Amino acid sequence: MSKPSLPEGTRDFGPEQVRRRNYIFDTIRAVFVKFGFQPLETPAMENLSTLTGKYGDEGDKLLFKILNNGDYLKDADADALAQRDSNKLLRSIAKRGLRYDLTVPFARYVVMNRHALALPFKRYQIQPVWRADRPQRGRYREFYQCDADVIGSDSLVYEAELAQIYDEAFRLLRLPVVIKINNRKILFGIAEAAGIPEQFMDMTVAIDKLDKIGPDGVRKELAERGIGPDAIATIENILAAPSLEALRPAFAHSETGQKGLEELDRVFRYLSQSPLHNEIRFDITLARGLSYYTGCIFEVAAKDFAMGSIGGGGRYADLTGVFGMPGLPGVGVSFGADRIYDVLEGLNLFPETLDQSVKILFAAFDDATHDYAFACASRLRAAGIAVEVYPEPGKLKKQFEYVAKRNIPYIAITGETEMQNGTVQLKNQATGEQQTLGVEELIGLLG
Repeated sequence: MSKPSLPEGTRDFGPEQVRRRNYIFDTIRAVFVKFGFQPLETPAMENLSTLTGKYGDEGDKLLFKILNNGDYLKDADADALAQRDSNKLLRSIAKRGLRYDLTVPFARYVVMNRHALALPFKRYQIQPVWRADRPQRGRYREFYQCDADVIGSDSLVYEAELAQIYDEAFRLLRLPVVIKINNRKILFGIAEAAGIPEQFMDMTVAIDKLDKIGPDGVRKELAERGIGPDAIATIENILAAPSLEALRPAFAHSETGQKGLEELDRVFRYLSQSPLHNEIRFDITLARGLSYYTGCIFEVAAKDFAMGSIGGGGRYADLTGVFGMPGLPGVGVSFGADRIYDVLEGLNLFPETLDQSVKILFAAFDDATHDYAFACASRLRAAGIAVEVYPEPGKLKKQFEYVAKRNIPYIAITGETEMQNGTVQLKNQATGEQQTLGVEELIGLLG
């Protein structure tokens, strides 16, 4: 019999890890709620017709497809099967796929429930997504996203709020970050200035890889995508601009580029009116490869830890249009919870108290005191205190060893004297201090 294993790119999470992940989720969720976002959940799988064509060619390749139920080859395209044409064959053997992100399912939900929603609709969603990517450090095939989106408004106040959400959440997590912001209209302005507006997507896909493959790699990829040397030189010169203001001459003949500058100016004016705890900066090289972004785009990176982006998002003008509801703008951001976990763990930023799921364990010597210990534990639980009773009375050594392994901060010893007096002998595991307390006193101490 083969040893059990996990699918590549997935992970188990033990009790300690789950508590730490919930700490991340709860922190982010509280910030979402503070800004007026409502909860939403959607199915793990969607129709492939919902997912395909929304993430660009590269994104479509990373979709996990689900084979049709039963004999999936029964209705397979015989010609495609004979020719080993997987793309053509797919349409006849798979109609569903695992969701790639939470934004497209959100857009589908809005269209299906449009008559019941008050617009603008602000929702948050914390669920797993799946991508058939090559697993590596910080990149998994199954991972959680924590999304916040607003749909039904083109107001730039929401871009400013989303930047504040990033700032507040990472402040609470005690994780210093850089929040980068750009605008796809500025990127289109670069393409127009370079004389290649028809190759805008080719340009942005290449620029989006700058932090991975460097300037030489981007230059090579631009050339491989058919962009000429003069256009490449123009692109590189504009990317070197030190500020928003310095871009204005380059966009003298690009109305779209000028509009992008105006939008970012407005967002930064909003943000200048509130205190910020993390660095928020304009980054002209930020491209975000997803094809549905049309306005401001965001990306977040940890300051003191080598990791890819731990958050990102942006403005989309008409994502719902492909589902039959055109003209409904939206904007949203996502937190990469799994990467955030790795960074917090690498920097030792998780609160130590997270590992103490139980406050106290009751230990007993015999059956009679074990009954008493159980009764005491029940009173503490009724007061909302997390308690364990060691399952078997007897020698204390074994019970103390268990407390140490579980990182339980207190142990309450219940002997015959304690049972007669209605007390416990309490030991603080951290200090070694011992004291005799009544049950109500114990509740007051731990509650």
